[in-house]
Amino acid sequence: MHPRTLIPAMLLLGAVACAPKPPETGATPAVLPPDTVYVDRTVTRVDTVVDPETRTRLSQMEADLLASEARMQVLEEQLEEAQREVVRTMARSQTVASRAEAASGIAEAELAIRTLRSTARTAAPEADQAERYLQQSSDEFKKDNFGGALYLASQARTMAAQGSDRVRRAQAEDLRPGETPFVAPLRLRTTTRANVREGPSTQFRVLFTMEADSPVVGTSYVEGWVRVMDADGRAGWIARSLVDLRD
Repeated sequence: MHPRTLIPAMLLLGAVACAPKPPETGATPAVLPPDTVYVDRTVTRVDTVVDPETRTRLSQMEADLLASEARMQVLEEQLEEAQREVVRTMARSQTVASRAEAASGIAEAELAIRTLRSTARTAAPEADQAERYLQQSSDEFKKDNFGGALYLASQARTMAAQGSDRVRRAQAEDLRPGETPFVAPLRLRTTTRANVREGPSTQFRVLFTMEADSPVVGTSYVEGWVRVMDADGRAGWIARSLVDLRD
C-alpha cells in the first residue's frame, strides 16, 4: 500500500478504537438496600445477607420463646385452678370471713388499683390482672361467699402493690425515652461474648465485656437493647440479639 494511503487508514482505525462504547442493553447494575446488622462484639455490615449461624441462632431464640410462652400458659392455668379450688373451699365454709370484712377488702383493692393506674407512665399489666381478681371477688361477694371474696380481693391488692413497686423502681432508674420495664425481671444469659454498654446504642462506651453463657437479669428494654444486671451487680445495656432466656 502506498504510504499516503496507509497513514489515513491508521488514523481512522485509531479513532474507531478510541471512540466511547455504547452502553450495553439489559445490564442494569444491582442496587442493594443499605441494610445494616450490628453485632456488638464488632460492628459488622451485612448487605441483605444473613449468615447461616445467625439465622440458626435467631430460629433457636424464636423456638425458645415459644417454649417459654407454653410453660407460662401451663403455670397460669395451674395457678388459676388452684385459686378456684381455694374459692370453692371457702364457699363451703361461710364462717371464714364476714360481709363487712369482704367489703372492706374489695374497697382496699379498688384503691390500690386506682393508685397504680394514676402513677404508671405506661400501661401496667399488673393493674389488668388485679382488676380481673377484683371482678371475681365481686362475683363471689354477690354469692355470699365472703371468704372467697376476701381472698380474691387480697390477691388483687397484692398484684396492684407489686405493680406500684415496679413502677417506683422504674421511675427511680430514670427511664430513657421509649424504655419499657418488663412485667417481672427476666432470667437471661449471653449467647456469645458481648459488650455491655452505658446506653442502648453502639455509640455509648463499653462498661465491661461478658463471656458467652453468662447469667444476667433483664429489667427493661428499648428497641433492640435490653437493660441488664449481672451477678456482681454491674448494670448496663446489651444488644437483644446477644441474650436469650435461661432455665
